[in-house]
Amino acid sequence: MSSSAPATRHNFIVYAPDMTDAGALQRRLSVRPAHLEKAAEYIQGGMFKVAGAMLSPESIASPTAEKKMVGSVFICEAESLEDVRKFMESDVYYTSGVWDKDKLVILPLALATKTL
Repeated sequence: MSSSAPATRHNFIVYAPDMTDAGALQRRLSVRPAHLEKAAEYIQGGMFKVAGAMLSPESIASPTAEKKMVGSVFICEAESLEDVRKFMESDVYYTSGVWDKDKLVILPLALATKTL
């Protein structure tokens, strides 16, 4: 009789700021449906615990302020940093030049709370 222990899963935080050129926001908006569709699969599969767009500070200046997206942030659960990196590098925001590839950060995360 063979038993295999489930793979150990770790938490990771991903900081993915957008490019800052004039066309960055339009690129984001043009591929956003494809990004959200793929992200939904990872939410269903349990990899993404928290995910969302980072907003500019002006986005919360008033209730009617325009929400300007400036990047993405994720808290993920995966077997390895490489699993998270593979997703990020295959995401349409990465391949379409929305995220700033030089500023992408993926790090292991030790959660002090476990409300995810």
